[in-house]
Amino acid sequence: MRPGESELARTRRARRIVRELAVTYPDVRCELDFTTPFELIVATVLSAQTTDRRVNAVTPTLFATYPDPPALASADPVDVEQIIAPTGFFRVKARTVVELSAALVERFDSQVPRSLADLVTLPGVGRKTANVVLGEAFGVPGITVDTHVARLSRRMGFTESNDPVVIEKDLGALLPRRDWTLASQLVIWHGRRRCHARRPACGACPVDRWCPAYGEGPTDLESAARLVTTEGRA
Repeated sequence: MRPGESELARTRRARRIVRELAVTYPDVRCELDFTTPFELIVATVLSAQTTDRRVNAVTPTLFATYPDPPALASADPVDVEQIIAPTGFFRVKARTVVELSAALVERFDSQVPRSLADLVTLPGVGRKTANVVLGEAFGVPGITVDTHVARLSRRMGFTESNDPVVIEKDLGALLPRRDWTLASQLVIWHGRRRCHARRPACGACPVDRWCPAYGEGPTDLESAARLVTTEGRA
């Protein structure tokens, strides 16, 4: 956090950053492909420790084969493994999505629940996945604390914590509830495209004037521009 910065000043700075990121990334969206809440929750579970691109490459086959919770709940995990292998950790993920589907069938009439309290009772679903589903599938505002949101929240001085629950609370206090889902996606896009973990593109950053970590990466435009990616990194 900026030394001596008041809560009001931090709130104003956070909201300026979100507004500027919205201008920078006007096409921001969830980068996982889905058509139903069920597809989104499964895709989000599969996205752990891999890229959205790899998940999107396997889900068309997965959902063509197992289009709904009853179908995936009755699947042989070995068959699921063969489809999702490119996402990594495929044995654990296959077992998890089969168990998740079974829980939806048994406890929620094959429907993805619309509350955080219910979502986090499902196998493989924590607050991060639950907030993705709530925000993207149901329009319920939520802050998704993935690795990018956690890293940038500390880098930009919005939190001092490494605990995702605390980070979620700290960001929620700074931003209007209606903006939580959008802000999460904007920060994720910024982390994937410019504010990289090792060499952030500081000299090509649209929010450099409000960032206390400015200078961690190259500040000249030419060097920084070479670090900017048009598609997100993992």
